[in-house]
Amino acid sequence: MASSVAVRRLRALLPTRADWRGSRWGRDLSAGITVALVALPLALGFGETAGLGAGAGVVTAVVAGSLAAIFGGSRVQVSGPTGAMTVVLVPIFSAHGRDGVLVVGLLAGVLLLVLAFTGAGRVVRYVPTPVVEGFTAGIAVIIALQQVPLVLGVHASAGKVLAVAVRAAGTWQPGTQWVAPTISAATVVTILLAARLRPGLPVALPVVIVLALANDRLGWGLSVLGAVPSGIPAPRLPAIPWGGLESLLLPAVAVAALAALESLLSASVADAMNVGRRHDPDRELFGQGLANLAAPLFGGIPATAALARTAVNVRAGATSRLAALVHAVVILGVVVLAASWVREIPLVALAGVLVATAVQMVRFSALSALLRSTRGDAATLVVTAMATIALDLVQAVLIGLVVAGFFALRATARTAVLSPTPLDEAEHVGEEQGLLDEHIVAYRLDGPLFFGAAHDFLLELAEASRARVVILRMSHVTTIDATGAHVLADTIRRLERRGVTVLLSGVQPQHRQVLEQLGAYAGLAHERHVFASTPEAISHARVHAARVGQRATPKSDRTDHARGELR
Repeated sequence: MASSVAVRRLRALLPTRADWRGSRWGRDLSAGITVALVALPLALGFGETAGLGAGAGVVTAVVAGSLAAIFGGSRVQVSGPTGAMTVVLVPIFSAHGRDGVLVVGLLAGVLLLVLAFTGAGRVVRYVPTPVVEGFTAGIAVIIALQQVPLVLGVHASAGKVLAVAVRAAGTWQPGTQWVAPTISAATVVTILLAARLRPGLPVALPVVIVLALANDRLGWGLSVLGAVPSGIPAPRLPAIPWGGLESLLLPAVAVAALAALESLLSASVADAMNVGRRHDPDRELFGQGLANLAAPLFGGIPATAALARTAVNVRAGATSRLAALVHAVVILGVVVLAASWVREIPLVALAGVLVATAVQMVRFSALSALLRSTRGDAATLVVTAMATIALDLVQAVLIGLVVAGFFALRATARTAVLSPTPLDEAEHVGEEQGLLDEHIVAYRLDGPLFFGAAHDFLLELAEASRARVVILRMSHVTTIDATGAHVLADTIRRLERRGVTVLLSGVQPQHRQVLEQLGAYAGLAHERHVFASTPEAISHARVHAARVGQRATPKSDRTDHARGELR
């Protein structure tokens, strides 16, 4: 039985003929070439930044990009090395070396496959927009900081990205080291202006080619990429440190979490840009899992979907997975046919491309809108961005989710209301007066009764009410958790100890079990003090109030007293 379920699940994750229906091959070829021109300098730069060399970035774009295109859950998604992933990989490379990064990629691939089989892809819908935008802004800052040494043309030792950037700025000599900053600034300005004037124009690759020629002919003496493989190396299993494998598990979890988060968010954005197309989140995780299993075998770094390249793909008219495949083939062809030229690209030019990419990652209009929307959204965005810069990316997302959850719970708790009105209908005003005369008060509970909302008004009720009978109307309660049920039970016990009989009416079936298990019913004076409707509870309350032997007071006093209860 279990094996048949696993087989059905696997079939649901595998490609089908329907994946290629509706394809327009001419548009896909054009889109794939356009994306390749954008992706090649990014692949070279991200591979170099991660520490494994530009060739590793190319291998990732080709191998991971092809597999994710075929097996992924989006028809227009483009995968490869990304800036967010390099941010995670830099400390892993520093601590564990090249093989450590490759092993982490393999482990992350396995984790992504597990997530796909367990159906975890739909969890990303619960990530709030302020967390996503803060996360993206923080990554953009880190990518820009990583390029500071190259942009200034100085050497800086490894370490925390902010500290490295500060050390690089401290060692830069403005009087003599001006060539690299000038070229970097020109590269950034050119790319950003082109993106503003002609969106979708792949200007990055022509810019770095021109700079490579100028560096060679004008003798600028800028550091270049150097050796770049002229093809895809043969697959090789990296050296697995079995004795210290546990030290790589947490980095692998971080890489898998980032790959899942970034890929699914990118696919959601692609859906919004490509009306009528919806991605399969579990298939997307499956494709990313296979991509991250394969890329390290060929010396590539862990990969994820690339939002910028996916957006270019959609804007260029892509209609199927063929566009992403063409992008991978074109990158491979350029490297194979022009490896000797590619190795002459100045590192400072790639740094400028990555700084421009970091700027383009940030949606300033969205940030401004969120900062002006609510305090909760603004706080979540700022905290997530700062945590991304100061901590690792997975911790930043978790912190952002906690902050967003806190504000969401606070807002939800404020919707919980205790209404001291026995009846809703205006025609029952006379009956309400009668209930007040008989020392019977009904309260309606509206909204959620959970740990964020339960204490205040229920404990206030327990202290304030002096009626003979209190009816708690539960039909408008939307949810009850353990804390809410516990506080309700405590409120009932306090009232009953003071001689106030409590009746419950309209308890919804889905709430009965938690109330029974946590003692709310046990606190009632009688097991029959739970009623299906408010009229039944009122009838019983009148009978009960009439039997209670208390000192008689004038009717006007009783009425004023009961009205005071309602106020």
